[in-house]
Amino acid sequence: MTLTNNVTRFLDSRKIKYVAYELPVEKIGATEAAQILDVPQERVFKTIVIRREKGKPVLALIPAPRSADLKALANFLGEKKMHLPTEREAEQMTGLQAGGISPLALVNKGFQVVVDSSAESFETIYISGGQRGLNVQLDPRDLAKLVNARFGAISREA
Repeated sequence: MTLTNNVTRFLDSRKIKYVAYELPVEKIGATEAAQILDVPQERVFKTIVIRREKGKPVLALIPAPRSADLKALANFLGEKKMHLPTEREAEQMTGLQAGGISPLALVNKGFQVVVDSSAESFETIYISGGQRGLNVQLDPRDLAKLVNARFGAISREA
């Protein structure tokens, strides 16, 4: 597998400092990715697709060992209720395979992105590179600028 795709080309075109990592191409969770990368689980962020009552879904990036807090996310975004779609629905909404959903692969596709505020305490975090088997390490502030993300307390203990 090559470590070059639309996400890495996008990062290169914006002159963003990142490191791409090859992982197994079968679907693995963020916790397993952290083990393979030999980094703390709190630094590996998974992308969770979350449906609103109306409008485009939200992409929530949360640390591997935590769960999305739908109430906190709804409050943060001023929504009444948020829903967790099935894995298949998430794939249909994004056009990406579960395990490869990344806000960097969905730039300019109308998704609002919220990154758990814990990311701000790290120099770099790891996220999906837009396909299974590819993770990228980058500064969470660079990520936020690129995808117009907001930071918020949107996760809870799993």
